[in-house]
Amino acid sequence: MRDIALILPAAGRSTRFHAGRHPETAPLDTHALDDLPPRKVFLDLDGAAVWVRTLTRFANRPDLARVLVAVCPEDRSAFERHFAIPLKTFGVEVVEGGAERFETVARALDHLRDDPTIALVAVHDAARPCVPPDRIEAVFQAARHCGAAALAVPVADTLRRIDAEGFAAGVIDRTGVVAMQTPQVFRRDWLIEAHDRHRQRLANHHDTADPLAVTDDVQLVEALGKRCALVPGHPANLKITTPRDFELARALLRAETSVL
Repeated sequence: MRDIALILPAAGRSTRFHAGRHPETAPLDTHALDDLPPRKVFLDLDGAAVWVRTLTRFANRPDLARVLVAVCPEDRSAFERHFAIPLKTFGVEVVEGGAERFETVARALDHLRDDPTIALVAVHDAARPCVPPDRIEAVFQAARHCGAAALAVPVADTLRRIDAEGFAAGVIDRTGVVAMQTPQVFRRDWLIEAHDRHRQRLANHHDTADPLAVTDDVQLVEALGKRCALVPGHPANLKITTPRDFELARALLRAETSVL
């Protein structure tokens, strides 16, 4: 049954990505971007843009009904011109994102609000092109069973607090602590209600010192009183945040190809 919509948020400005470049590092290949800004998800990753590589992890699923890619409003025209072929090939709907990630997801959800054929909505970072297919299957199945599911991995490193002066201020117990990944998959009605409530909270919120920060969609759905199943993720499912991540993703994809 084709009843899943996939949202790929791609409206980030890649500030951390470009800030993390070392002066001696070889320049990234941005010549083929034409008039597109050098967003990390637009960069070529061995023959296809990062966001296209990410989409192909889902494209052959028989349950996938709609794909929405959310980009910066100022990028939209150039994005649609530059990526006309993959947009048509995969039947992608381009929507305009917002200043924050939660706003980008909310705007994409508005396009699904009146589509009763969609049972589940999967939100996946456009900058995670190496998610293993078996992890996608596992989290989709868990969401069908529980209504909400997301990938997560145990935290392996020691966690410490840091004080205002930059000194260590105690160890954080890792028991029961995980690092979240995507996809995060939810019943469509739950996710829409979660974002609607958050929009209302923001409209009624006047304390600028407390911006009601949202880090992922699980947080919003939990605020409804819903439980979210956590499915084991995978170390390869990295999010490209720095140039080093980009090179690691390239190596992972090439390793996949070499064993096929």
